[in-house]
Amino acid sequence: MSKSRGGVMVSGGKRRRVSDERDSSNTGDIGLIESIALKNFMCHRLLGPFQFGPNVNFIVGNNGSGKSAILTALIVGLGGKATDTNRGTSVKDFVKTGETSAEITVKVRNRGLDAFKRDVYGDSISIERRIFSDGSRTCKLRSKTGQLISNKKEELTSILDHFNIQLDNPVSILNQEMSKQFLHSKSESDKYQFFMKATLLDQMKRDFVHIKQTKTLTRQQVERQEEALKDLKLDFLQKKERFETLHSFSDMREQLPSLQRNMAWSLVRDKEQFVQRLKEDVEKEESNQKHQESLKLCQTELTAAEQKLRGVRSRIESVTQEQEALSEGHLRLKEQLKVVSKEHNEQEIVYFRALNKFKESEREQNFLQEKINKTRTSVSKDGETEYSKQQKRIVSLRKQLEEVEETHSQLNEEIKNEHQALFTGREARDKLRLEERNIQVLLDSKVRRRNQVLASRSNKLKRFGDQVPDLLISIDEANAAGRFKKKPIGPLGAFISLKDPLLAAAVEACLRGFMKAFCCDNHRDEALLQDIMRRHYTKGNRPQINVSRFSEKLYNLRGRKALHTDFPSLLDVITVTSPVVFNCLIDMRGVESILIIKENEVARQVMQQSRPPKNCREAFTAEGDQVFPNRYYTSDCKRAKYLGADLETEIRVLDCDLESLQAQLSRLQLQDRCVSANIQKMESGLNRTVLNLKRNLASGNQVEASTSELEAAGEERIEDICSLEEVAEESRQKMEAERQAMIEEKEELEQHGENVEHMESKDSSVRERIDRLCEEVEAMKEEQLELEAECSKHEQSLQVSEKKLKSHAETMAEMKSGLAQTEEELKECVSKASEISPQRQVVSASSRSLDTEITRLQRKIKVYESIHGEQQLTVREYAEAVSLFRQKSKQARDLRRFIDRLEHIISDRQSRYKVLRRSLSVRCKLYFNNFMIKMNCCGSMIFDHDNETLSISVMPPGRGDEGVLSDMRSLSGGERSFSTVCFMLSLWEITESPFRCLDEFDVYMDMHNRRISLDLLLELSERQTLRQFIFVTPLTTSNLPKSRLIKIHKLPDPERICSEAQQEDKDA
Repeated sequence: MSKSRGGVMVSGGKRRRVSDERDSSNTGDIGLIESIALKNFMCHRLLGPFQFGPNVNFIVGNNGSGKSAILTALIVGLGGKATDTNRGTSVKDFVKTGETSAEITVKVRNRGLDAFKRDVYGDSISIERRIFSDGSRTCKLRSKTGQLISNKKEELTSILDHFNIQLDNPVSILNQEMSKQFLHSKSESDKYQFFMKATLLDQMKRDFVHIKQTKTLTRQQVERQEEALKDLKLDFLQKKERFETLHSFSDMREQLPSLQRNMAWSLVRDKEQFVQRLKEDVEKEESNQKHQESLKLCQTELTAAEQKLRGVRSRIESVTQEQEALSEGHLRLKEQLKVVSKEHNEQEIVYFRALNKFKESEREQNFLQEKINKTRTSVSKDGETEYSKQQKRIVSLRKQLEEVEETHSQLNEEIKNEHQALFTGREARDKLRLEERNIQVLLDSKVRRRNQVLASRSNKLKRFGDQVPDLLISIDEANAAGRFKKKPIGPLGAFISLKDPLLAAAVEACLRGFMKAFCCDNHRDEALLQDIMRRHYTKGNRPQINVSRFSEKLYNLRGRKALHTDFPSLLDVITVTSPVVFNCLIDMRGVESILIIKENEVARQVMQQSRPPKNCREAFTAEGDQVFPNRYYTSDCKRAKYLGADLETEIRVLDCDLESLQAQLSRLQLQDRCVSANIQKMESGLNRTVLNLKRNLASGNQVEASTSELEAAGEERIEDICSLEEVAEESRQKMEAERQAMIEEKEELEQHGENVEHMESKDSSVRERIDRLCEEVEAMKEEQLELEAECSKHEQSLQVSEKKLKSHAETMAEMKSGLAQTEEELKECVSKASEISPQRQVVSASSRSLDTEITRLQRKIKVYESIHGEQQLTVREYAEAVSLFRQKSKQARDLRRFIDRLEHIISDRQSRYKVLRRSLSVRCKLYFNNFMIKMNCCGSMIFDHDNETLSISVMPPGRGDEGVLSDMRSLSGGERSFSTVCFMLSLWEITESPFRCLDEFDVYMDMHNRRISLDLLLELSERQTLRQFIFVTPLTTSNLPKSRLIKIHKLPDPERICSEAQQEDKDA
């Protein structure tokens, strides 16, 4: 074993002498790759063109130089998919970064007898593929001279099929990724599938499956056609039966003309009888004179009523003239009465003025006399002592008055201070009570809300109010009774749900009262709903009602909805289950033009610092704040009441709020009691101070009155008694003069009173006469109205009589015209009957019975024709049914024979397929063993076609003492790569392809295995001179033999390697 191994190594070290004297005629004629050029492909700006030899080609270069890119470009250029290359998912990935397109040019040999359209393309076909960065691509097929022949994909597919180029077959092109997958694959089924795909057996297997499916579908179609054939046979038998019953149809057709002749003359007989009746009616109407008599009577009655009416009108006119004359006299009397009454009133004023003057003079005289008497009495006593005492008393009273005024000022200041303190205390108490009432209202609201939330555990509608469930029951009852045209919908919030629960406050802040509102289809339903709500709600606390026509079709919001890339509209964050509610929210609130922007600052920026979004009228934040383009409103409610989902959390929050509010209320009540007690104390002190002030004021008034009285008494003593007596005498004379004037004025007043009474009696008599005339006029007007009504009635009767007379004349004319027309119709009817039957038929039966018989016979004929069709149609349908039945029967038989023959062919093909599969697997084993022997290895391939597995076992050199073949997974990397090459060579021996491509087949081999693999590849290329081989390797090819059949393409190093080498040279 070691000797043979050493011999192999020696032979591997020698240079293989390859005959260079092969003629070029031994190379292939079609399908060989002559050249390939790349531009902006993958990471290469320009690559190529590469002129490939007809036999063996090596592409050598460092990593990144573009070796694999050439094979990738070959697949893509010939029309392969991006996934076939294992280098990308889309062809746009192959365009160089920064470029808009990539170009691939592949030239394929087209010589010999099997060339593809050689007269069109010539000896070679150029395939120009352009790939764009958007994923599109184009293809141009040119001849050897560069002329554009086609740009269709079908033409390229035809070329590839003609050359037997299979881009997705790993035998043709085994890229680096597929080779790596095959090397590292541990599944025997994967190896088997690789074998099947390489030999195209899997394609044959898929074709067999497709044929079987098609056969099954065809068999099902044949069975359906056979079922339809039964219906065709039944239709054929029915039409045959109708065809055989055509003779009974002619008897009915012969009977119909006889009945039609009798019917024609029967109509003539009926028309003659009708003409006779018309003549009798015309004569009867001409002898009727009642309309003329009625007209004369109406004219006589109308003339008599008009004469009476003229008499009444003349009497009314005379009485009216007398009434007008009296009215003018009455007006003059009224004016005179006004003048007399005015004079009487003025005299009455003068009299009372004189009387008052007299009484005043009398009082003055009495006062002077009393004063004189008092003065005389006072002078007779010792006046000097009394006067001095009065003066002392006045001085004492004035001092006492000053003390009272000082005390009064102090009390006023004290009252002012106490009033200010009391006002401050009451103001504080009012503030406390106002705050207490507000907290109490808020507390009651929280308690009601908590009760609603607790009740909504069992009934969600109670969130919208305790009355809502009962209200909905009443609405259902009224709707069941048929009182509503369309049942109202509400509350609207019950039909709204949130997509994001965090936006509940924003949605409720936007909709507000609409959450509890109802919708009605019409105003009648609205009025009925208002009546129902009165039984459940107090006035001013009822939900809103919106009236709008119900529609199950949603509004079209195209062009009206607020649009923004980052923020949704209100309609986007809610789900509305009712189209009516959806449309109502748009009509009443305009929710399509409202955006939801969670952050306050962002909302201000979007709505106020720049132009608002299109169709956006306002926005709401997550906290419920309302944002307009020119103003901002902060929400007063931060928690959702109707759309909140977590009831328990809301109950806990409400409990906390209730505890806090209760504590605040207790604190305020305590403060209120303290402040009220202080106010009560201040009010008691103020009342005492006011009482003292009143007492002080009363004492001051008393002192001041006493002082005034003493001062007046002193002055009276000083007066002169003589002067008082003179004044008293003058007053007495004045009083006598005023008494005399008073008596004169009284007499004149009585005279004016008599004049007024006389004028009033005269006015009363004139007014009574006018009233009597008014009553007479009213009676005559009533009589006039009755006469006018009677005249109107007679005029209407006259008009009715004239209309009746005119209608009678028109009726006579119509009857005569109708008679003439009927006589013409009779002539026409006789003419038509003569055409049908020249000889008049004596008919005893009525026209109706004849018409019934004709209709029955026609219906019977029509039914017969509808069932059996017309005679010609029946004959034609029978012939068509015979032809169709025979045609379908023949098709069914032919298809059945075709299916049977297809089953035989499929069975034969499957047998041949199995033989071919066994033959290919045996040949593959033999070639594999032969290649392994050349490496002094033992190999085995076990095909399990039933389980679709392929097991490859190899015993490397030096392990002969173990005597057991090892699976490929236990081999080293180089041994596994060599085994893979042997497997590929075996597949090459049993498959056909114009060229073979291997990418980095020797990357995991050591130099020994690589030399052996190269020898095997070159040996195979010597045997298969009509095929082209392209090998890609990063390793050196210096040990290859010199031959013109071997062409080596050395790729330049990539730019990054060149720059690194230059940098190293500079450093050195």
